[in-house]
Amino acid sequence: MFTDQDIQQIDNHGLTIKKVNAQIDLIKSGMIYSNLLEAATIGNGILKKDKQQQQDCIDFFENKRDQISVIKFVPASGAATRMFKFLFQFLNEYDETKESIEAYSEKNKLMLEFLNGLEKLPFYDVVRTKINETVPNFDSLSLAKQSVLFVKTLLDENQLNYSFYPKGLLPFHKYENQVATAFREHLLEATLYALSNSTANLHFTISEAHKNMFENELKRVKGELEKEMNTKFNVSFSFQNKSTDTIAITSKDEFFRTEDGKLVFRPSGHGALIENLNTLDYDLIFIKNIDNIVVLEQNIEVSDYKKMLAGVLLQIQRQAFKYLNNLEDDEISEDEVNNIELFVINRMNVELAEAYKDYTLEEKRTYLYSKLNRPIRVCGMVKNEGEPGGGPFWVKDADGVVSLQIVEFAQIDIEIQSQKEIVDTATHFNPTDLVCGVKNYKGEKFDLSKYVDPKAAFITMKSQNGVDIKALELPGLWNGSMADWNSIFVEIPVSTFNPVKTVNDLLKPAHQV
Repeated sequence: MFTDQDIQQIDNHGLTIKKVNAQIDLIKSGMIYSNLLEAATIGNGILKKDKQQQQDCIDFFENKRDQISVIKFVPASGAATRMFKFLFQFLNEYDETKESIEAYSEKNKLMLEFLNGLEKLPFYDVVRTKINETVPNFDSLSLAKQSVLFVKTLLDENQLNYSFYPKGLLPFHKYENQVATAFREHLLEATLYALSNSTANLHFTISEAHKNMFENELKRVKGELEKEMNTKFNVSFSFQNKSTDTIAITSKDEFFRTEDGKLVFRPSGHGALIENLNTLDYDLIFIKNIDNIVVLEQNIEVSDYKKMLAGVLLQIQRQAFKYLNNLEDDEISEDEVNNIELFVINRMNVELAEAYKDYTLEEKRTYLYSKLNRPIRVCGMVKNEGEPGGGPFWVKDADGVVSLQIVEFAQIDIEIQSQKEIVDTATHFNPTDLVCGVKNYKGEKFDLSKYVDPKAAFITMKSQNGVDIKALELPGLWNGSMADWNSIFVEIPVSTFNPVKTVNDLLKPAHQV
């Protein structure tokens, strides 16, 4: 039972007793795994466009984009801490008196790669300048002392403190005349495809702790980029809403409390960002993660694939809107309903209900209308080149409805042999490269909260202050939070996927000028 203090705390957090109880029920009932039917593959859920078809889609988008409103949505709240995990490990483990830096690096390949590529890192000069302020004889030190000092200067909170930074504000790419943050590169990239009437609209979801840092970086780069690219930038920020936080409970299903008896609420993962996305009133929304950004020279090709995805969406949306208008006509012919039925099956990847064949014409009209009148997303899919994991699958829900979904590995019960076998046949994975159409055929914005599958939540075990707790993460933004959207998957090359998960990823060709 909740105490009066609990009720007050819940209210202050922007939550309700009903919402918190629903969260508790979800955690207690355990995770509901996805029911995979088969992997989506080329010709079975994933489109493959040849060069001419790709160009046709790009041209279609280029011809339309000044007639529509466009924005780029970038989840950017992640701190860079995990990028530097092996460097923290190095500072904790390495003892110069017991082994040489060469011996340590031989055992720790990430460290070897880091030290070998040191001068190619985009922040190398920044770190060296900082070191020279206090250690002018740096070059005469042993390699071991240099390595420790370099890493400490990079990470110490009294020095550069890069692990506190959001990924978006770290130096990512080093050009001849400047070093560019991931944030700056996203602004630049937006001019290549997310541009309408000479204006680039961007929305970043960030942590409140980093708000001033992002605003300062925007002030620093905006004027110069606007002049350089002859573009006006309209940039906005939002935070993950506190009312999307979820309650933590112990492994014994009791409330987890702080020492002073307060309930503990935790951020609920990127699925919470569906609320932020829902506030954007634009015809077309591009979604891309903050760390998946390449140097300008390579971005022309990458951006062409974004335009191609947008063209696919606009083409299919045009046809869907035409059919939705036709379905409103009481005089619609049976032939036209049959045409729409084929479009829904073949182009929108919708499997019709078993009972559909017995429906009257009027019932078919209503059914097809409900299937077509939804938000649409076109998602790029990249060929698997490593271990298969989360990606595109045909899924059957509890009501027997079959649909195309992006399923995370954590949503799959691989203890079930048949499910594991399906995962093993997966040919593609999800690189988080989406274009979304969030308005209906009348130009009205969909309420995206109505197209979420709340049961597709994640339950994870975490440790807090030495206590094992159960934490609830909302359905992922491109997983359960878009479960009831119409989904079209299109193959794109692996060259479009260049995330920076560790600092060493910045040494890869996609991040080197």
